Amino acid sequence: AGGTIIALSHGCRSLNNNEYQPLAERLRPHTLEAFTGQSHLLAPGRPLRRAIESGRLHSMVLWGPPGTGKTTLARLAADRCNAQFLQLSAVLSGVKDIREAIERAQQYRAAYARDTVLFVDEAHRFNKSQQDAFLPHVENGTITFIGATTENPSFELNNALLSRVRVYVLKALTREDLADIVRRALEHRESGLGQRGLTMEPAALDSLLHAADGDARRLLNLLEICADLVQGNVLDRALVLEVVSGSAMRRFDKGGEAFYDQISALHK
Repeated sequence: AGGTIIALSHGCRSLNNNEYQPLAERLRPHTLEAFTGQSHLLAPGRPLRRAIESGRLHSMVLWGPPGTGKTTLARLAADRCNAQFLQLSAVLSGVKDIREAIERAQQYRAAYARDTVLFVDEAHRFNKSQQDAFLPHVENGTITFIGATTENPSFELNNALLSRVRVYVLKALTREDLADIVRRALEHRESGLGQRGLTMEPAALDSLLHAADGDARRLLNLLEICADLVQGNVLDRALVLEVVSGSAMRRFDKGGEAFYDQISALHK
């Protein structure tokens, strides 16, 4: 089966009230001001921040580890620029899906005179011919291409595509960033946890941050499991250790960017 094109425009991202959303989705920021981390890209005055705020968005590739906000940043950029947001997964999609997305972008521009952001997750999974299918439409402005990848774009993406985009490097979230996300999750009513008055022991928080390894999605998935299992309203270290015991693995990708980073570190 081909990939599914997800069309999300102008911040309309909520599901029906009776449909389950993971905690990571419920806490997804809706404004740049609420976005956590990546201050080297999004601090006031930085080029990417200025481009988004001015509405003059350009095609780009967001390169960084999992759970660092690539999808969220693409959505926020589209919302801020009042553009249609279409999403493809390179794992599931083919040239047919790309053509359908381009056609939707053309129809949207003809009907509303507005731009379309086409977000491609796992962009490094597309082969050369699939990547080439974007080129004329990036060139003529039919779409603003935003690709997300965990692998080095210099090795995984075509030079022709790279010449038409800017590459931004996202960093793993710091412990301070992750701790701020936990605080928001426990305090905000929209998370579903704020209504329960849950608190977390400092030692439990420390164990949770270590297990997350800079990945906000992993952090919130683990926190949600802890919240489902807790008896009472205090998340303690014993509970967190029980939950993370099978998932507290450091990042490794057996042949990808992290693999070569660690090989290089060992050589040095």
